[in-house]
Amino acid sequence: MRSYLSLIPISAKVHRRQNRMTLLCIVFAVFMVTAIFSMADMGARMEQTRLSEKHGFFPLRSLMDSAMGQTLMITAVVMFLLVMIAGILMISSSLNSSVAQRTQFFGMMRCIGMSRQQIIHFVRLEALNWCKTAVPAGLILGILASWGLCAVLRFLVREEFSNIPLFGISGIGILSGILVGVVTVLLAARTPAKRAAKVSPAAAVSGNSGITKASYHSVHKGFLRIETALGVHHAVSAKKNLFLMTGSFALSIILFLSFSVLIDWVDHVMPQSAADSDLDIVSSDGTDSIDCSLVQALRGMESVKQVYGRRSSFNIPAGLNGDTTLSGTVDLVSFDDFDLKALRKDGALRRGSDLSKVYGSSGYVLAAWAPDSSWKVGDTILIGQEKLTIAGLLKYDPFSGNGLTGGKMTLITSEETFVRLTGITDYSLIMIQTTSDADDEDVAAIRQVVEAKGYTLNDKREQRTSGTYLAFVTCVYAFLGIIALVTVLNIVNSISMSVSARIRQYGAMRAVGMDGRQISKMILAEAATYAFWGCVIGCGAGLPFSRMLYEFLITNHFPYAVWSLPAGPLAVILVFVTASAAAAAYAPARRMRTVSVTETINEL
Repeated sequence: MRSYLSLIPISAKVHRRQNRMTLLCIVFAVFMVTAIFSMADMGARMEQTRLSEKHGFFPLRSLMDSAMGQTLMITAVVMFLLVMIAGILMISSSLNSSVAQRTQFFGMMRCIGMSRQQIIHFVRLEALNWCKTAVPAGLILGILASWGLCAVLRFLVREEFSNIPLFGISGIGILSGILVGVVTVLLAARTPAKRAAKVSPAAAVSGNSGITKASYHSVHKGFLRIETALGVHHAVSAKKNLFLMTGSFALSIILFLSFSVLIDWVDHVMPQSAADSDLDIVSSDGTDSIDCSLVQALRGMESVKQVYGRRSSFNIPAGLNGDTTLSGTVDLVSFDDFDLKALRKDGALRRGSDLSKVYGSSGYVLAAWAPDSSWKVGDTILIGQEKLTIAGLLKYDPFSGNGLTGGKMTLITSEETFVRLTGITDYSLIMIQTTSDADDEDVAAIRQVVEAKGYTLNDKREQRTSGTYLAFVTCVYAFLGIIALVTVLNIVNSISMSVSARIRQYGAMRAVGMDGRQISKMILAEAATYAFWGCVIGCGAGLPFSRMLYEFLITNHFPYAVWSLPAGPLAVILVFVTASAAAAAYAPARRMRTVSVTETINEL
């Protein structure tokens, strides 16, 4: 052996199993960053190509100068930093546990003359040695993932993704992946390296790190059982390890909540509705002049999946909340049963709305709402001699360009209620949803029927964004799945290594009479402590950050959008973290129950 550094590859082979989880964390961090920036780069190239075809030469810098381009780039940078911080915390936690398990090794190195600075250098180079395999693996996975996503977008989604590069290599994606891998490992190795350097030569004999502070007082168990109190004490006694463990769990929650905002962003950029039409029939003058019998005629045609119409009447004199002078005006729009049900399916109604009251000939209506609106559920509107009650509110005004009402009240009624109030039976708009196998000949047949009656047919099939929406949502959910997987791996790895680092302590407890069930409860209590504080910190920091990201990405561009507590994603990640912590404690606890007392005491 020419140098102590020759021990690095030997140590990597010996501790291959212990380092497996740490390597996976590096691979996933590099993979996520590479994939995120590669897809952002491919999307920018596609948009540049599209704009160049439309406007001639269009430099990439002009795209980055746009508001949307800057928003997406800032979002990618924020996600990059979050992934890097999460990687630092996870790898630091793993390295700390690894150092704790090799106390005697570092003590022996001190005995044969290795200085503290050499110990620090050794731990850092040992961590960098992982990058030789983990970083290339993460880069390859990230590039392959971006190729696969580009292929799906180009050949399955198509639409505006027909020009996306198929096998493009993103320099910024590769550079970002390498940067996050190397920087994350170097930053993560700082604290464990200093910890290893503090191991004294005497530790080679005692097997004690000498770092853990001795407890001169008994553990106060309070209302807890002693094994539970000991588990909590093990978790909170090592402050740095507690910070790293809870911090890594908290970052996982923050990442999950942050990526969940992207789903809302896609919902606003490419809104999808169960009532989206493929074909629209409009009258020549825009009034309610489309014969209502046309609906029945169209329903009997092939390739027609659904036909539904709307009637409208504007600036109707009305009085709000007891105003009998009818000093104000409202707009009325009728929805048939299919249209009304679509509002519930789309989640377009605000909490407290009761859609069931609106069906049929009733005295209840829905009202378009926005943050600038003053009306609420239960308010009454007088139209002529009819008093209507607001049974529900929409989250925004679907009939305005920006989603805001501008102080104008628009009421949505059932068909029966609209006819009773206005006497109008013909439609101003008829919408058609075609079957999936409908072709141009089928549409031509529908057009012939419509134009023969003097109406205009607008073909909106080329405006479909369902495929694009599905592609984006799938990508976001894929990243959420990866985050969840990394969370599980981190929890399992951290709990397992924490138990391994204390195996001599557990052996001593077994020797003085603690049984396997109590050992299991102690390990579970330690894992639950990490999970509890991780959830507290993750929610405390993640929810404000989620709101800030929501306002930056969505509210600034869609004024009607209002952030609300992401109860669904929050419940999912909290249950996931809690269940993962419980599952992670199971395997080490079972191992400790099956290992004999003498074996645990003599364990190095």
